[in-house]
Amino acid sequence: MTTETPLPVTTDRLVLRAHQPEDLEPLLAYYASPEVSRFLLEEPWTPDDAAAQLAKRLARTGIDEPGSALALVVTHDGQVVGDVILWTTGDTVSRGEIGWVFHPEHTGQGFATEAVRAVLGLAFDFYGMHRVVAQLDARNEASARLCERVGMQREGHLRQDWYSKGEWTDTLVYGLLASDRAAA
Repeated sequence: MTTETPLPVTTDRLVLRAHQPEDLEPLLAYYASPEVSRFLLEEPWTPDDAAAQLAKRLARTGIDEPGSALALVVTHDGQVVGDVILWTTGDTVSRGEIGWVFHPEHTGQGFATEAVRAVLGLAFDFYGMHRVVAQLDARNEASARLCERVGMQREGHLRQDWYSKGEWTDTLVYGLLASDRAAA
């Protein structure tokens, strides 16, 4: 799809917008935390990591071809509380994967649920995706509950399929079809 993504996306309490250069410090504030990076594939960010990651995210402004992505900062009352990314998988734009990270100071308030629902809305209603998955460390119970809250179905539990940070970890796979959303 070549139409420009309608940004920002607003919900009752949140604004989801494209990354900006001034997001460096707010992103580093939570990605540098060992608590946050525990279930991510990367180590806690250093300032150099944050700059490199932000540079990548500045270019991820929409889904228009295989390999493209939409990376959004989530703000509440003007403050960065997290981020969500949607990217294509395979050789088509009809399948995607979603991921999210939220600052621990802003968890437990429903922000992640609200933001992920908004991005899933873009995936299905704007980009016309057929299927979106989330793959997560099986120990990440909070993200598993989030997947279920937004209507994703648990499709698999892959045992010790990923070697990360010196250990073999299990992966949970959740999926949502456009038809699941339409039926809900």
